Amino acid sequence: MRTFREEIVSVIGGSGFIGRHVVAALASAGWRVRVVCRRPDLAQFLLPLGAPGQIALAQANVRDADSVRRAVHGSVAVLNLAGILAERGKQTFEAVHVHGAAAAASAAKEARARTFIHISAIGADAESPSAYGRSKALGEREVQRIFPRAVILRPSIVVGPEDEFFNRFAAMARISPVLPLVGGKTRLQPVYVGDIARAVVKLVEEDGHRGEILELGGPEVFTFRELMRFLLRVIRRRRLLLPLPFALAKLLAWPAQFLPGPPITPDQVRMLQRDNVIGAAAAREGRTLAGLGIEAEGIEAVVPPYLERYAPAGQFVIVRESIAEMLQPENR
Repeated sequence: MRTFREEIVSVIGGSGFIGRHVVAALASAGWRVRVVCRRPDLAQFLLPLGAPGQIALAQANVRDADSVRRAVHGSVAVLNLAGILAERGKQTFEAVHVHGAAAAASAAKEARARTFIHISAIGADAESPSAYGRSKALGEREVQRIFPRAVILRPSIVVGPEDEFFNRFAAMARISPVLPLVGGKTRLQPVYVGDIARAVVKLVEEDGHRGEILELGGPEVFTFRELMRFLLRVIRRRRLLLPLPFALAKLLAWPAQFLPGPPITPDQVRMLQRDNVIGAAAAREGRTLAGLGIEAEGIEAVVPPYLERYAPAGQFVIVRESIAEMLQPENR
């Protein structure tokens, strides 16, 4: 019979893209996990990731500090993964990234948690041209003020089976002969979501890096254009990459931001005006995945399997090619 620890790790925003991988990694490491989210009824899919009773769901909204405080009570570690890429209604950058971060840190402090981990972003900067980047910086400041020993993680573009980067552009390439190239020379350092989950488990279980800001990126740096070329190669489609000046991209993104699940917003265009890579200081001081003893996975290893469905004939082409190879005379 599988056993697990009695101590509770609460994961705020645990039903999201990064959250589900963090929950799975914590459960695999034997932790009892409490997933704190706005809609527990939509997070039932997480329960089979652990042994019966190991993963529990709790309702809370980071815009409501009291609900967060009740949800994380009794936790030895609290993780704040709540975040948004685009504003919608009451879900604003200020409400989620600033006030929400403060609510999570305060709840962790009141629960006397020994560990508080906050997910931010490499683009966090009080002088950022984007509201997203500025709000992330303000959220970090609140976390450090309330919980000085908190560990702050700044990932670059996060990739994995449910990501909103490669999946979004691959879906676009399936139906459009053209892919817009905004900030084609902007440098990015994609990091695999599974490596972030491994880092979180390590930080929960060890005392190192308390009070530090870690920057998480993959083993390679690419320009945006290089990533789009990689994507097209993986899904075996030929598409025109159309460079768009930032000014024109902002103009086109303005009406798009009002669509449900907008493909791009003016604020995201502003984010692409800056490189999104690990800083020299973080690399030098070991505030990276390598500094945690984690060998990061490259996109060649993790991306192709989940993008295969966007290729002509999808996954069936692999089966067809495998059968054809088996029927070759030299393989009989």
